[in-house]
Amino acid sequence: MTWDAEYDVVVVGSGAGAMTGAYLAAKAGKKVAVVEKTDRLGGTTAYSGAAAWLPGTVVQERAGLVDSTESARTYLNALLDEPDQVKLEAFLTESPELVTKLEEDPLLEFQFQAFPDYFERPGRVPGGRSFVPTPLPLEQIGERLDLVRPPVDRERVGKSHHLGQPLAAGRAYIGRFLLALDATGNGTVHTGVAVDELITEDGRVVGVAGNGTNGARVRLAARDGVLLAAGGFERNHEERARHGVPGNAAWTMAPEGSNTGEPIAAAVALGAATDLMDQAWFTPGIAHPDGSAAFTLGFRGGLIVDQNGTRYANESLPYDQMGRQMAADPARIPSYVIFDNTSLGHIPAIAIPEGDPEDHLAAGTWTRADSLVALADEIGVPGDALVSTVERFNGFAEAGDDEDFDRGKDEFATYFASPVLVPVAQGPFYAARLLLSDLGTKGGLVTDVDARVLREDGSAIEGLYAAGNTSASMTGKHYPGPGAPIGTAMVFASRAVKHLLA
Repeated sequence: MTWDAEYDVVVVGSGAGAMTGAYLAAKAGKKVAVVEKTDRLGGTTAYSGAAAWLPGTVVQERAGLVDSTESARTYLNALLDEPDQVKLEAFLTESPELVTKLEEDPLLEFQFQAFPDYFERPGRVPGGRSFVPTPLPLEQIGERLDLVRPPVDRERVGKSHHLGQPLAAGRAYIGRFLLALDATGNGTVHTGVAVDELITEDGRVVGVAGNGTNGARVRLAARDGVLLAAGGFERNHEERARHGVPGNAAWTMAPEGSNTGEPIAAAVALGAATDLMDQAWFTPGIAHPDGSAAFTLGFRGGLIVDQNGTRYANESLPYDQMGRQMAADPARIPSYVIFDNTSLGHIPAIAIPEGDPEDHLAAGTWTRADSLVALADEIGVPGDALVSTVERFNGFAEAGDDEDFDRGKDEFATYFASPVLVPVAQGPFYAARLLLSDLGTKGGLVTDVDARVLREDGSAIEGLYAAGNTSASMTGKHYPGPGAPIGTAMVFASRAVKHLLA
């Protein structure tokens, strides 16, 4: 084999899991390549709020939280369906060790940020247990800024970073890990390389291959191992349909041009097993005029109805739970957010990005009318049903008690606003089309406790590891709390590096 470059470790992907693995391997003295399909680093992590669900660490301790490894164990065991206890214990043990190790580097700084866990289960911590990276000043990232993916609300309209503002949230993760990787002197970043092949010798993975932006084939050797942490297949229409993933590739929050699943397919071609392939990290998504959808959460007013004009769930559910409610019935996609002029023409929720209300109205993704009957006619739902639904909701709002769905009683709902039961009575009235979006698929390669990729018979494919959404999620069909995707990706990337270094 003729290689374009040779490394000890090749990491495919550039989100939080990938960058954690790349940094740890490079810090240990390994020559590391980060291989990213697009022209910017960060993937969906860069678009995220950057919460990391990593229990029992020094970050929570500094904040004076009651969080502990034991309470997280209680919580996960109360929530997950028949959890893999070996993996669960590895996650709980690795989380505090990993964070302590990362914070030894002054470039990697974390701080607690309140955000409630998503389920009322034993072991839930009031205020949550997640944390985020501290913002990164632009002068510190310097010329490497151009490698970091901008915020989603700017990138989707062709803009770059906010000049004069530090990198925050997910961009801070990527910027900090990039600088820390650079400082080791052992890291190289390859952008614009779409990995679709794993190269083997005597049954062991020894490198990767993919097409570069100029169409030329790029082959990179990996003497010690390959870590696949390149997201799922959420941007692949055909694969979503084949595996029955609800939603649509156009509605996902993954960056355009990313996450079409070639690394997963390359591993499957070597005999790798897969699991949870019909699952995703779901979320309601406000429809946009260009056919995309926007991550939507934190409703502080309004109500959601299906195509029959009726409510079907607590609108203030954590987003994955609300997304699963939408996926349960075809009449719920699309749904409609019904709101009034109390919010001055803006949706009474957090939509990332919301877009311009006037653009929505012009395109028909939002509708405005002077009466509920006229609004129902515009969006094609029964007028009498919509009027009845809103009247019943308004009665609950005035009484302060949602007798149908208990909206406003859970900590997650009141984190964003209180009360969240607000009458919809002040015209004009609005309907915003609501689609089923996602933060990525969560089905992928089956891995062991050290993130080694396994065959159907349970044997490991030597030299091959997977983490994040390229692997089948440890949390199964559940989304325990903010930052569970990032936290599990970081932990199992760390486990992979420990194993390949051993």
